[in-house]
Amino acid sequence: MLQDAFGRRFSYLRLSITDVCNFRCNYCLPDGYECDTDRNFLSLDEIKQTAKAFAQLGTEKIRITGGEPSLRKDLPQIIQACKQTHGIKTVALTSNGYKLEEQLPLWLDAGLDALNISIDSFDPRQFQAITGSSKLDTILSGIDNALNAGFKNIKINTVLMREHNAHDLQSFFEYVKDKPISLRFIELMQTGDNKEFYQQQHVSGQHIKNQLLVNGWLPKIRSKNAGPAQVFTNPDYQGTIGLIMPYEKGFCDTCNRLRISALGKLHLCLFSEEGLSIREYLQHDDVTDVKAALVSLLGNKKATHYLHEGFTGATKHLSMLGG
Repeated sequence: MLQDAFGRRFSYLRLSITDVCNFRCNYCLPDGYECDTDRNFLSLDEIKQTAKAFAQLGTEKIRITGGEPSLRKDLPQIIQACKQTHGIKTVALTSNGYKLEEQLPLWLDAGLDALNISIDSFDPRQFQAITGSSKLDTILSGIDNALNAGFKNIKINTVLMREHNAHDLQSFFEYVKDKPISLRFIELMQTGDNKEFYQQQHVSGQHIKNQLLVNGWLPKIRSKNAGPAQVFTNPDYQGTIGLIMPYEKGFCDTCNRLRISALGKLHLCLFSEEGLSIREYLQHDDVTDVKAALVSLLGNKKATHYLHEGFTGATKHLSMLGG
């Protein structure tokens, strides 16, 4: 299994398949997507080789991310390829939900196990102000369709922002009252392009954690392949509430995930200084060289992301790597 110098084991791969996004979220791409790469994204064959190499090194979960991954027409084939890779137990997808209602059946037929949808407000006007999209009703309808089809492994990601949603937390709690959905509040993170916005809008998740504990919510034990969320349950709610607090002390101690960008670069951290290319090793059926490169490059992983010191690395915006 992939293991770094600090004894952390990595069983979870976040695989970006595009950095293109059709939303203009104010915390990520307020001016919309701007093409600043060659857009020569990983091919299906290269993705298969990536999944194979990681699986042989102990990876059990792959999360497909973007940008917005549903903008790739071959997304169902990518899901299927990851799912059919020996050793991969879980294939998850993070999406803005724009094509959820239309494409969910294709994703499920391909073998999708888990789905994360980004929703930063349940107020249509506020949602549009944040994302530049008027599709909230369609996205919520898609989630209802998934639940009605018996698909239960659904999460909603909500980026906390002082002026845009932190004052309306009750609507989020009400949404999971009678829905078996895990809603996770994510602290806004500073990136290369959003320093001023971060300073204006950052809200700590600690006060939400205190509120949960006071109101009878109990922490849930974290599985080895889980993401970084602290999850809380309440017997009066069908859903759960999660908190992702990257500025909390010790956040990186349980890191279990690595990232591959849509251009075939290994990112040892969301905020690493640079991506390390492995693409040249993906052109052959034999993944021995890919595996050797991954093991060697992992030796460069740092103990922490240094976000608390204002370090953002090469991450200009979150659509570069899918968070």
